[in-house]
Amino acid sequence: MASESGGGSTLTVLLAGGVNLAIAVLKAIAGLITGSSAMMAEAAHSVADTITEVLLLTALRRSGRPADRVHPFGYGKERYFWALLAAVSIFASGAMFAFYEGFSTVFGEPQEQESPLLAYGVLAIAFALESVSWLQALRQVRRESAEEHRSVAEHLRLIDDPAPKTVLFEDSAALLGILLAFAGIGLHHLTGSAIWDGLASIAIGALLAVVAYTLGRTNRGLLIGRQADPVLVRGVRDHLANAPEVDALVDLQTMLLGTDQVLVCARLDFVDTLNAGELERVCVRLAGELSAAFTDISEVFLEPVPRTDAALRSAVLDRYGDWRPSG
Repeated sequence: MASESGGGSTLTVLLAGGVNLAIAVLKAIAGLITGSSAMMAEAAHSVADTITEVLLLTALRRSGRPADRVHPFGYGKERYFWALLAAVSIFASGAMFAFYEGFSTVFGEPQEQESPLLAYGVLAIAFALESVSWLQALRQVRRESAEEHRSVAEHLRLIDDPAPKTVLFEDSAALLGILLAFAGIGLHHLTGSAIWDGLASIAIGALLAVVAYTLGRTNRGLLIGRQADPVLVRGVRDHLANAPEVDALVDLQTMLLGTDQVLVCARLDFVDTLNAGELERVCVRLAGELSAAFTDISEVFLEPVPRTDAALRSAVLDRYGDWRPSG
C-alpha cells in the first residue's frame, strides 16, 4: 500500500508542478503586458504552487529512507516537515504578494489596463491546464477514500499523506483564483476602474492565506504525533481484547510515524496462569498477528501490567476520559 500511495502521489505532484510552472510563465508575461495586479497576483500564486511541488517531491524522496541508528523509527515524518514548508510557501510567496499587489492598486495611482483580451486568453488556458492537475489529484483522493471505505471529506480529514491533499487544495484555490482574476479584470475592463482589479488581487491573497492555514494545521498535527485512523485503532483494540491470554486491555496508544506507518503501544493485563516463557511467546504472536492484519502497522510494543495499578489507571482516564480500551 505504501508504494502504491507513493507512486500515485509522485505522479500527482509531478503533473501539478509541470502545469504550475507553465502557467506561472504565461501569467507573468500577461501581467507585465496588461499591468493587471490580479494577473500578477495569479502569477505569484502559480510560482508559489511550483515551489510547493518542489518541496513535496523532496518530501516524497526523503521520507522513504529506511530506519537507521539515528532515526530508529525511520524518516516518515520528514514528509510532514516538507509539506509544512510548502504551506508556508503558499502564504509567503503567494498570499503576501497578492495582498501587496491588491492594496497597491486600490490605494495607489490609477493604472490603465492594456490588452485585456490577452489576459482573458491566458486565464482560459490556465484554467484548462489547472483542471487537468486538479482532476488527477481528485482521482487519487477519491480512489484512496474508496479503498478506505469512507467519504472524501472524512478521508481528507484523516489522511496521513499530505501530498495529494496539498495538491488538491492548491489546485482548487488556483481554479477559484483564476475566476477571481477573470472577474477583476473583466470589471476593470467594463467600468474603467482599477479598484476591481485590486480587490480581486486581495481576494486571491485571502484565498491563499486560508489554504495555507488549513494545510499548515494539518501538517502541524501530523508532526506533533496524531493517533492512527480510528478504524485501525478499534481493530487493534478488539484484536487484543479478544485474545484468550488477555484478561484486560488496560491502555492503547497509537501514533502515525509517516504515511502508512503506525506505531502501536499497548498495556495488557494477561491471565495469571501464564509463566514468563509463555508470556514472551504470546507477546510475539500478538505483535505478528497485528502486523499481518493491519499492513500500516510498522512497530508494536506490548507491555504486561496489572489493571489495578492506580497511577496507570489515572493516566489512562486523564488521556481518554471515560473511554475504556477493554470495553
